[in-house]
Amino acid sequence: MDVLMKGFSMAKEGVVAAAEKTKAGVEEAAAKTKEGVMYMGEKTKQGVAGGVNLVSNRTTDQAGIVGDGTVAAANDLSGQTVQGVENVAAGSGLNPAEYQGGMEQGGEGGEGY
Repeated sequence: MDVLMKGFSMAKEGVVAAAEKTKAGVEEAAAKTKEGVMYMGEKTKQGVAGGVNLVSNRTTDQAGIVGDGTVAAANDLSGQTVQGVENVAAGSGLNPAEYQGGMEQGGEGGEGY
């Protein structure tokens, strides 16, 4: 009977030792997993921030390009409009020199009519 008791006692000690090592292993694995997850979270956060900054900068650049194009188109359109009005006036027989000197030259606006 003593032999059985001694064998069970040794087995119990082995199980306890294995359980302690398993517990330590699980704690170490959990700590390393947490460390890895935190590292990946930080890298993902940095990547997202970098991506947002990149998109913001490109959007600003594109808005500037569109704005420049819009201003150029508006200037071109206004120039063509003035030229068209001058052509209509010339085609209708109006002499623009007769009508100069209105408000721009200090007149009463309507002089020359």
